[in-house]
Amino acid sequence: MSATLAGTRWVRADLRARKGQAVLTVLAVAGIVAALITAATLLEDGTNPWRSLFAQTDGAHVWLYTDGSPQADLGAIDGVTATAGPYRSVPVTVAQNGKKEPAALRAMPATPPAVAHPVVAEGRWLDPAQPDGVVVERSFAATLGLRVGAPFTIIALSGERHTLYVRGIADTADQGFYPEWTPGLAYVLPPMLDRIEPGRSEWVTGLRLADPDASQVVSQRVVVMLEDDLQRVYTWREVRAAMELDNRLLGTLLALFGVVGLVAAALALANAAGGRVLGQLRDLATLKSMGFTRGQVALLLLVEHGALGLLGVALGAAAGWGVVATVLGASSVAPVPVLLIVAGTAVVVLAAVGVPAWRGSRTPPIPDVPAAPPRGHLSRLARLALLVRLPPALILGTRDAFTRRTPAFLTAFGLAVPMMMITIGLGVWATLDNFLAHPEQVGQHASLYVRPAKVDPAAAERIAGRDGDVAEIYPGADVNALAPGEARSVRVRAIGASTKPYPFPVVEGRMYGRPGEAVAGQGLLDLLGLRIGDRVRLTVGGSPLIVRIVGRTVEPDLDGEVLSVGLDSLAAKDSVPPEFYALALKPGADPAEVRGRLLAESAEGLDVQVAVNPADRLAVIRVVIVALIAVLALIGLANLLTASALGLRDHAFDLAVLKAMGLTPRQVMATLVTGTGLLVVLGVAAGAAVGASVVKGLIDLQGYTSGVGAGIGRAPSPLTLAVTVVIAVGTALAVALIPARRAARAQVPVTSR
Repeated sequence: MSATLAGTRWVRADLRARKGQAVLTVLAVAGIVAALITAATLLEDGTNPWRSLFAQTDGAHVWLYTDGSPQADLGAIDGVTATAGPYRSVPVTVAQNGKKEPAALRAMPATPPAVAHPVVAEGRWLDPAQPDGVVVERSFAATLGLRVGAPFTIIALSGERHTLYVRGIADTADQGFYPEWTPGLAYVLPPMLDRIEPGRSEWVTGLRLADPDASQVVSQRVVVMLEDDLQRVYTWREVRAAMELDNRLLGTLLALFGVVGLVAAALALANAAGGRVLGQLRDLATLKSMGFTRGQVALLLLVEHGALGLLGVALGAAAGWGVVATVLGASSVAPVPVLLIVAGTAVVVLAAVGVPAWRGSRTPPIPDVPAAPPRGHLSRLARLALLVRLPPALILGTRDAFTRRTPAFLTAFGLAVPMMMITIGLGVWATLDNFLAHPEQVGQHASLYVRPAKVDPAAAERIAGRDGDVAEIYPGADVNALAPGEARSVRVRAIGASTKPYPFPVVEGRMYGRPGEAVAGQGLLDLLGLRIGDRVRLTVGGSPLIVRIVGRTVEPDLDGEVLSVGLDSLAAKDSVPPEFYALALKPGADPAEVRGRLLAESAEGLDVQVAVNPADRLAVIRVVIVALIAVLALIGLANLLTASALGLRDHAFDLAVLKAMGLTPRQVMATLVTGTGLLVVLGVAAGAAVGASVVKGLIDLQGYTSGVGAGIGRAPSPLTLAVTVVIAVGTALAVALIPARRAARAQVPVTSR
């Protein structure tokens, strides 16, 4: 009992003596654990939205769209256990808060069906007592800023306006989130749909399967059974992929920072524990002489240094859980990944401090343990400093930097890892900035999209052409095509003519130059197993579309599963008249002002939408980068304080002698700062160099795996990187200056102890 009490007091006294370093260690570990938990939740949530929604809604695995109500018995297909619909659906335009968004109104019964029934998150489901009620899919409602009870104005194909009222907001696994998946989805009662649009419509049918993996086979049978009546078909795999993109990207970034940060934090803990053990040799020897065994000494050190890491793990777990619960909801927090991360991080922490604790337990029970650092030959850097005749203080500091080779390496490496990740974070930031500054590099050469609403297409083109800020007009149409052998739909984007193509960002191959040529996103090439130069046959509304792939584009939409062609490559029934006009503006033109003029010129007869830059969807990543850089800076700071403390301990006697010989306090301070500063410069420079060399490859790899395609990565600019390195080194030197200044001003007897 007395040994335990004595050990506890010793641990408390040592922790009180280094409060600042202890707090930094706890915060660094907490930040890493919080990042890992958030990353795991976002990566899991990248799939879980679909999983949870599919389970809640008893969703369908295959969705198909036909011209009329299917006459074939789709429920008799092998593997189909139930069907949803068919439901009548019509395209409309929603006019809300000055914006117009494309939508699909789907007729649904007042009693929710057993299969693929939307889950009402707010309000209530459709009720015949309120025939003008509408239930809006949640992501579409969020884009429009809708709440229960709000008016919902729609414009039918005839141009007639109808005002409905939001009765409920629902979640569904029928399609992906808006606006990545268009059009938006809303549900009304069948009589109301007949009143809004008694004519043109399509029919939507869902198939629930006994085996989800059989969706491909079932889709192929549907294509054969329905033939020309089938417009498009997609499966649960496309819906899942559409729901996961943004969270997956953010989760991947957090996971990368978290894993590498955990390595850096482990190095910081090991370095801190090793440095403290070296500083506690006299105390440890005294404890051994008092009767403490090796096991007791090792346990004391493990408790002291491991407690800081475990406290950080606990705080990080609480913070990560709280952040995820606040942003995504408490139900989104998966307990198993959180527990695995907490347990894994705790093991890493204990392993990091276990080795120094074991070494400390081997201290011999001799009270007067020599505190002098190991002696040896001058390092090459110190010899170089002598050769170029640097001032004595700098030469001494250069010698001191590498007195202990292993701690010096750990310090430099512990600073290089955070700096490497900071550089990668700056590269991600630079990539987002490039998206904003050069939207044409991600397929957004056009700033506005004009759709004829109350005017005919020719008049819409004339109105757009008369505006002085419009540089180019590209007629276009988006159609869905059935992919060969895949029994699913892909997007075909036809803009401009083959002889005057829309300037898609081609990063491999070339732009199409005549009818029958096309460029494709990486996701489409992977889906169909194609390469540049291959031919592919698609079916658009029953008409064949045979094209040769001549280039690969950067395609941020629909996981890159987009084929881009000239409008003249489509059949006349799909391209005349054009569905929309893409407007490229003159440099310096304000899209919002041009939009306002076009609306005024057409007397609100045009639907004019501003293009949404992909970087706008990923703005939250900037906040994450800033937070993670702060955590990495804490890790580097903890390493730096360890290096400074170890340097003071190793050379306290030398400093006393040098000051006795006449070295001024400023020279003493320069000696200490130089020793630490050399390690800082080496670590920061190496980390920045490695980060700058790999950042483009990492971003392009993420783009490739997500379907967007390689060619989007950007390294931070040389100026940004230089400023970052200067700030990192300057901050580190400023921190190292604090203990150096104290030591330089201390009296010789105090310093020499």
